[in-house]
Amino acid sequence: MTQLVRDDIRNVAIIAHVDHGKTTLVDQLLKQSGTFRANQQIQNVERIMDSNDLERERGITILAKNTAINYKGVKINIIDTPGHADFGGEVERVLKMADGVLLLVDAAEGTMPQTRFVLRKALSYNLRPLVVINKIDRPDARCVEVLNEVFDLFVELNATDEQLDFMVLYASGREGFAKLSLEEANKDITPLLDAILHYVPKPNGDPNGSLQMQITSLDYNDYVGRIGIGRIFMGSINAGQQVTRIDKDGKQTVHKVVELFTFTGLGRQTTKSASAGDIVAITGIENIDISDTIASLENPQAMPKISIDEPTLSMIFSVNNSPFSGRDGKYVTSRNLRERLYRELRSNVALKVEDTETPDAFRISGRGLLHLSVLIENMRREGYEMQVSKPKVIFKELKGEKAEPIEYVVIDVPKEYEGQVISLLGARKGEMLSMDTDKDITHFEFKVPSRGLIGLRNRILSSTRGEAVMYHNFYDYEPYKGDIAHRIQGVLISMATGEATTYALDGLLDRGIMFVKPSDQVYEGMIVGEHCEQNDITVNVIRAKKATNIRCATAEKGIKLPPPREFSLEMALEYIEDDELVEITPKTFRLRKKLLTENERRVVRRQQTLEPVETSPEKA
Repeated sequence: MTQLVRDDIRNVAIIAHVDHGKTTLVDQLLKQSGTFRANQQIQNVERIMDSNDLERERGITILAKNTAINYKGVKINIIDTPGHADFGGEVERVLKMADGVLLLVDAAEGTMPQTRFVLRKALSYNLRPLVVINKIDRPDARCVEVLNEVFDLFVELNATDEQLDFMVLYASGREGFAKLSLEEANKDITPLLDAILHYVPKPNGDPNGSLQMQITSLDYNDYVGRIGIGRIFMGSINAGQQVTRIDKDGKQTVHKVVELFTFTGLGRQTTKSASAGDIVAITGIENIDISDTIASLENPQAMPKISIDEPTLSMIFSVNNSPFSGRDGKYVTSRNLRERLYRELRSNVALKVEDTETPDAFRISGRGLLHLSVLIENMRREGYEMQVSKPKVIFKELKGEKAEPIEYVVIDVPKEYEGQVISLLGARKGEMLSMDTDKDITHFEFKVPSRGLIGLRNRILSSTRGEAVMYHNFYDYEPYKGDIAHRIQGVLISMATGEATTYALDGLLDRGIMFVKPSDQVYEGMIVGEHCEQNDITVNVIRAKKATNIRCATAEKGIKLPPPREFSLEMALEYIEDDELVEITPKTFRLRKKLLTENERRVVRRQQTLEPVETSPEKA
């Protein structure tokens, strides 16, 4: 079989830990390669590849992106990948399109948990790595030590001799330069582009062989429907060509490729044909899905299915049944919720959706809390209302023993807070792997059950006055570690529906911390604060001061209330307990009890405390 090595193309993925500068570096590659015209305003925009609103707000990459630049007559296809382990499904899929990877490592932070995660994936696909020590303009940069950390990580992950012989560049994505040694002057990004041409393997494949293309990403257009994106590994494909689609179950169907696109800059351009080595997008194949093989009619051969890490966390999504349901949302029924969740499965391959015993509730499983919270936030912005339960880890049975997911956790904290971190992690069944102190910062590495991470970030930030930095990713399944206590304090529950008043909130200050402010709308069963003791209590936050015949215009003006505690979505999901829910609407989210009335909750408590009385045969 003829193997054609293409000199005119390179396929490279950029991988790194969160916030190590992938997207900023891609910006510079696009700008300095002349991809944009001089009069294009986009040159002044930061993180061009982060097109999703959530990505820009959070400063992280959630969806893998394809772009392409031309340099010295060679087309370089660049794949910008997520760095967070929760989006590992995205990383695993798109790495199959690449021949090499740029591994970015922060010159100050060094190798981090997600560095290990993404590098392990790249090495497993036998991709050739090119190491870029990024952000060398930081005042706390330690390039030599970080390079040693990278080499140690390669050895630890059992890299081959060829992979260990990696090339190293030093760069600053923000300043727009790269160089082969620290002694060189800072100029531009061209040394990195040259390194890609000379170091990333050239794609090969027989252009005259039987067509084999695998779908690794999906897009959607109202006019053409689903768009399948993937790399051609063998043969050629033409617009208008009849092809065989082989789905993940091996079923074969015949379709016509209506349009064929290649990537250029931030967009796509139509083309009549493409061959082995090209990354393309195709339209015209209804219900095309991730991992599908597009093959020739004459000799359809399926490619190996893309394996994805299994979900480790699950939640129940259900229809919003609070007294305020339907006020904000456009989509509020179980049919709307079902359609949206199953539509998400078309592109979110790391997600799992299951029906439950009740028709208005669905069990959603994902790779982590961030993975699920991004889905919730996207649905909320689209106009959906729902309520979600406390996240729970997914247990397995290994060798007849109950096993649970374990996370590898890295924490950097000022030295004076060492004791708090050790205490918090110890209470959550954490096992310390290492502890190193550099100047005033202590670096911890732990193995912690995934259950123990729910709510941990908030506790650590509170205990260290917000100075701790914590990262984690999936480690392995290990035997069940035992019960873990979570929230200590009880909550304050509204006993009535109405508008919170300054007078009522002021009278409840000694009971705990409030989550609502004056004029907020509350309902019976809604959680309005955190109790200073361990038990839950119902309170009246809508109580108004009784009117008297004594006039006092400044009676409530003199009351100064502390600001209420505000929750992000992740914080709210971490905070709730098993008998509580987070109500999600397009405008807000609220914490509530599953059972809204005190009578219902009292019945359940009584049932839980009553134990069956054993009667001896003699007495019977």
